Amino acid sequence: MIPIKDTIPHRESPFVNYILIFINVFVFVIETMLPEPYLNWFVHKYGLVPARYTNHVWSMLTGLSSWDFSPFLTNMFLHGSWIHLISNIWALWIFGDNVEDRLGHFRYLVFYLLCGIFANITHMLTNLNSTIPVVGASGAISGVMAAYLILFPFSRIITLVPVFFIPFFFEIPAFFYIGAWFVSQLFSGFLALLVPSEWCSIAWWAHIGGFVAGLVLLPLFKKRYYRTFYPDEIYFYFH
Repeated sequence: MIPIKDTIPHRESPFVNYILIFINVFVFVIETMLPEPYLNWFVHKYGLVPARYTNHVWSMLTGLSSWDFSPFLTNMFLHGSWIHLISNIWALWIFGDNVEDRLGHFRYLVFYLLCGIFANITHMLTNLNSTIPVVGASGAISGVMAAYLILFPFSRIITLVPVFFIPFFFEIPAFFYIGAWFVSQLFSGFLALLVPSEWCSIAWWAHIGGFVAGLVLLPLFKKRYYRTFYPDEIYFYFH
């Protein structure tokens, strides 16, 4: 299932969401311009490598400081491929604008970054000895999706479902689409625990950690007062 768009327009310009998208694209373009040896160093330095913090001998041999915690933040803006980048940015484009509406610009930014940090912590705790750098905005975006699920459970997600190469479009309730997505992450995450970390190229537990963080943090970041306009009605929300 490929999400195309949701059915709820945003009220205010989601400029923080636009900035996050721009930074992710800009950093990836820089990555594509780096020579292979320097790119490898760049990804290991600014991506999150769990062994950097759990194996001090390894970190000293590689020259990666175990006291530098900036990768818990910087790895959110790195990506491994164009497909990785586009899939993340597309999800952020669909779900982020409405969540920014409900949280406010600054709170949305803090919420996004905290979800990403908690996602990274979850990944590290489930891959303590991994020397593979993890990169991507997926953990933070998972938190945004969790917030969308709570705030707009009955929104419709227009979804493309290809059947024998024939595209079919369906409107799927957000609670079903995001709920099914999270169940798939849980299933894949527990399955990944049974195989060596180097055999798994997707940080499933970062997705799970980011999603749970979004559920937990959302009540702290919602606006106390929010108003949505529809053609014939005005709804007031108090939180």
